[in-house]
Amino acid sequence: MELNTIKDAFDRVTKKQKLSSSKSQEIIEQISQEIEHYLSRMGSVDNNMSQTDHRFILHELKAKLKEIAPLSQLEVAQKELNVALSKYQKRLEKSFNPDISKAYRNVDFDIHTINQIIASHFYREGQFDLGDCFVDEAREPKGEAAKSSFSELFQILEAMKSRNLEPALKWAAINHDQLKQIGSDIGLKLHRLQFMETLQKRGRDEALTYAKVFLAPFATSHMAEFQKLMGCLLWAGKLDASPYSELLSPVHWEKLSEELTRHFCNLMGQSYESPLSVTVAAGVQGLPTLLKLMNVITGKKQDWQSMKQLPVPVDLDREFQFHSIFVCPVSRDQASEENPPMLLSCGHVLCKQSITKLSKNNSKRPFKCPYCPSEVEVGQCRQLYF
Repeated sequence: MELNTIKDAFDRVTKKQKLSSSKSQEIIEQISQEIEHYLSRMGSVDNNMSQTDHRFILHELKAKLKEIAPLSQLEVAQKELNVALSKYQKRLEKSFNPDISKAYRNVDFDIHTINQIIASHFYREGQFDLGDCFVDEAREPKGEAAKSSFSELFQILEAMKSRNLEPALKWAAINHDQLKQIGSDIGLKLHRLQFMETLQKRGRDEALTYAKVFLAPFATSHMAEFQKLMGCLLWAGKLDASPYSELLSPVHWEKLSEELTRHFCNLMGQSYESPLSVTVAAGVQGLPTLLKLMNVITGKKQDWQSMKQLPVPVDLDREFQFHSIFVCPVSRDQASEENPPMLLSCGHVLCKQSITKLSKNNSKRPFKCPYCPSEVEVGQCRQLYF
């Protein structure tokens, strides 16, 4: 949905409205000044002014008002405003189609799974009362399954906002083995922040004691980082002016909060982003294309519900492009370890067997990409892992 075009149209209406209002005010002031001027003339003469004199002054006033032509001037400004309003209304109707039901397909969803996704979203956002209310009204007891875990995550993140790392350090210690299996060094990063906090607030001696207990185990595998932190001890009390002042940046706290959330969700078997948020955002982005498609299909009297595949692609941003399953657009076969997806030099993706057929099993023979005019060589194709 192109909100920028709507904003531009709105800005044009606002501009025309201001011009119209300014023009109206200008004309009113001009008319008021003329009337006051002629009233002053009529009052400045003696009381013996004849009726003929009054009529003459009023005739002059009438001629002056006709010369100003207020209605003609207002009509021009108002016409421009009306045109802008009309275009803005059409833009709104085009962008915000009131009937989006025609883009809906009859799909058998598992209502229990959907309820669990919604409840999980509320808990993920820290809205625990709302999540409990939804679970109760939907009569979905399984929806509470993720509550305790997200409650723990929420408490850890809230504590980190107050520069309290104890809950995060406790979680990292409990899950040390699992974090190590996925190659995470979040334990070191948490202790690094705690070390810097200790050095700033409690001084060099306590920071050194903390380093001996908690940072020493990381020295072998992260020597460069360890040496940098030890160097900070020499600048105790004046870290802001030290070569290590960058370590004091609040950005480290923000990035670590995000990284911790990712690892926490990973260990839970949950995605980092809320599935509900991603689905809604992707739907909003793809909806205009679907609505245009429905209008075309309706005009051709085709049955949208019976279609197995969309006749046009729905372009989504890269943030929505993730697939655990890839189906080759040429062979319609699902990719596998034996038949992996391959990235062509032109950017399109085909399965390995389709590339073999297109190149007639000749690795040196270039072939045409089935989706664009590019000539591709097998040696230029790169295997994708999924």
